Amino acid sequence: MLVSAKDMLEKAVAGHYAVGQFNINNLEWTKCILQAAEECKSPVILGVSEGAGKYMTGFKTVASMVSAMIEEMGITVPVALHLDHGTYDGCMKCIEAGFSSIMFDGSKYPIDENVAKTKELIAICREKGMSLEAEVGAIGGEEDGVIGQGECADPNECKMIADLGVDMLAAGIGNIHGKYPANWAGLSFETLDAIQQLTGDLPLVLHGGTGIPDDMIKKAIDLGVAKINVNTECQLVFAEATRKYIEAGKDLEGKGYDPRKLLKPGAEAIIDKVKEKMELFGSVGKA
Repeated sequence: MLVSAKDMLEKAVAGHYAVGQFNINNLEWTKCILQAAEECKSPVILGVSEGAGKYMTGFKTVASMVSAMIEEMGITVPVALHLDHGTYDGCMKCIEAGFSSIMFDGSKYPIDENVAKTKELIAICREKGMSLEAEVGAIGGEEDGVIGQGECADPNECKMIADLGVDMLAAGIGNIHGKYPANWAGLSFETLDAIQQLTGDLPLVLHGGTGIPDDMIKKAIDLGVAKINVNTECQLVFAEATRKYIEAGKDLEGKGYDPRKLLKPGAEAIIDKVKEKMELFGSVGKA
């Protein structure tokens, strides 16, 4: 059964660890992440971008598939199904489709409009027992057409959104989606610290977890980050393992072209990467 992310993230804040949000793109991705979470006895958040939702034919398909897989695989750890960087319309569709958590990315709106739309969505989520993530300050890089410069959020704006009663807050602290450029300045811990001081125990979210050095991740967790999003890294290891399989000519041996065989090395690489991240985030055994 799907659960809201609220409980697992409040426990993470209290226990000084973080829960990983791993984005899913298809059945294999979902299966790998669920398997890794079960083996690590870790809570997990499955992230779905609007682009990935569309690719999988719609949010209803995704919610039905994930719910069925949790049952068929005998998954016992807490699993939240979360819309990543949702538009207002996307949020409404996911509420209807049966997601257990949503992120409303109102960072492109003026703060007053962001507040108004966030309030409305909070009321609906409360009623349905869902969790809601809000964003202040754009996260850099590009994610499904949402482009941000990697700027730092204004701690006072963060407090304004936090006070509305959101369950988690994504704040730009110099982080970016995708691969980090060589001249990246690193995370702004001063901004993070200032936000944490104003928002108290509210779980903070770190987007663009790929490529941030381990010591920075650990420091961010110490400063109140309780949810870390990982997507690009799983895609990179999947692509690399699949490429090696094909370059070695394995798809030409016997029935090596069978998609279950062809996708296996990539799937195993995802499982290993997810387990490695759960270890780093400190969520192993916390289910």
